[in-house]
Amino acid sequence: MLKQNETKTSMILNYRWLYDTVRKRFESDEAMEAFLPKALTPATLKQKGDDRYLSAMSQRVFQAGMQHSVVNAKWPAFEEAFWGFVPETMVMLSPEQIEGYMKNSSIIRHYTKLQTIPRNAQFILGIRQEQGCSFGEFIADWPSADIIGLWRLLAKRGARLGGRSAAGFLRLVGKDTFLLTSDVTARLIAAGIIDHEPTGQRDRQIIQDAFNELQQDSGRPLCQLSAMLSLSINPRF
Repeated sequence: MLKQNETKTSMILNYRWLYDTVRKRFESDEAMEAFLPKALTPATLKQKGDDRYLSAMSQRVFQAGMQHSVVNAKWPAFEEAFWGFVPETMVMLSPEQIEGYMKNSSIIRHYTKLQTIPRNAQFILGIRQEQGCSFGEFIADWPSADIIGLWRLLAKRGARLGGRSAAGFLRLVGKDTFLLTSDVTARLIAAGIIDHEPTGQRDRQIIQDAFNELQQDSGRPLCQLSAMLSLSINPRF
């Protein structure tokens, strides 16, 4: 079945077709390129402090099931309340301290999500100890050809980073990743890459293989290919 899907990728979802379809949505090449998302370079990802990764993890956790604009507007208050999300400090948060945050009206008071902050701080510190490098270096060096493997690790070891949250967190910090939005999924189904909503690791691997082929053909980052797939279905993106 995978061999059949690979053939369909080449014949139906080739990059030239994708580019031509999306290019029609814009007045010029420059307008299209300006619209497409940009991933940060590995060097820039490595320069980010691990407090920025914990902050983004926490922000993504709070975004789940809420309007992102509401969470984003509250985030400066979170930064102040949690002292900049330094992992070594956040890992020490006690249940009593977390309970105290439920009285802070400047942040979003969701007890279960607040509990993820020390747990994800521990996750970051654990990776640092195991790998002998910063969490940013670990993220930066992960190959895009197996981005679903990084999703899987984040879901397994992080707190409330399963589902779409792993990819959402990576997008927040600037790590190149594709997103499995409803529009991207619809295009993959229309192209015959998959025939249903992806539900398991096998489905994700088929999708990763399709993205890898598109990336080889185009030289574009996954985030741009993901946006282009979405635009090919929904011009309003």
